[in-house]
Amino acid sequence: MKIRFNGWAFTLAASLAATLAPGIAATPAPQKAPHALPTPYMPPYAMHTDFVVEVNNKGQIVRVKSGNSAKQCPKNQQQPCLTFNAQTYGNVLQMWIRHPDGTAEVGLYKVTYDYDPKTHNVHRGVDIISRGGNWGDQIGAATDMMDKAQAEAKAWAQKQQQDQQKQSNSLPDLNKIVAPSPTHRP
Repeated sequence: MKIRFNGWAFTLAASLAATLAPGIAATPAPQKAPHALPTPYMPPYAMHTDFVVEVNNKGQIVRVKSGNSAKQCPKNQQQPCLTFNAQTYGNVLQMWIRHPDGTAEVGLYKVTYDYDPKTHNVHRGVDIISRGGNWGDQIGAATDMMDKAQAEAKAWAQKQQQDQQKQSNSLPDLNKIVAPSPTHRP
């Protein structure tokens, strides 16, 4: 068996190697970031919030019926408590409460959040207050918020499209505003 060598393939491979090799060799090694990321402020005191929530038959939170916000912050450091309150409220609206097998029980539940300043961990606890309720078939709060956000985004996009269409319809004809160019040749 005789092996044939294709001359153009060798030329192509050699030119690629000659082109790429200096670029690869000249690429500097990645360097460490010049600045480290800031460490978030972790308050040196415990915080606690709790919410009473209605859970539907899918395990979604339908609404927050009541809640107690963190009030343990010193007078000159209210921002950590406000942030903790907002984060835990947002988290409780998005959570699901289900059994390990995936089933859910309609009811009124108490959800608590406890921040430990020693470990910087937040523990979330869930306890059932009462079973049943007339909100079992209602849509979950997070799903409702997403549906509304999508509808608003769609309405905004349609308005933008209508505004753009109005603007393009209100423009004068290009041939009427641009004078014809002279057509003399040297």
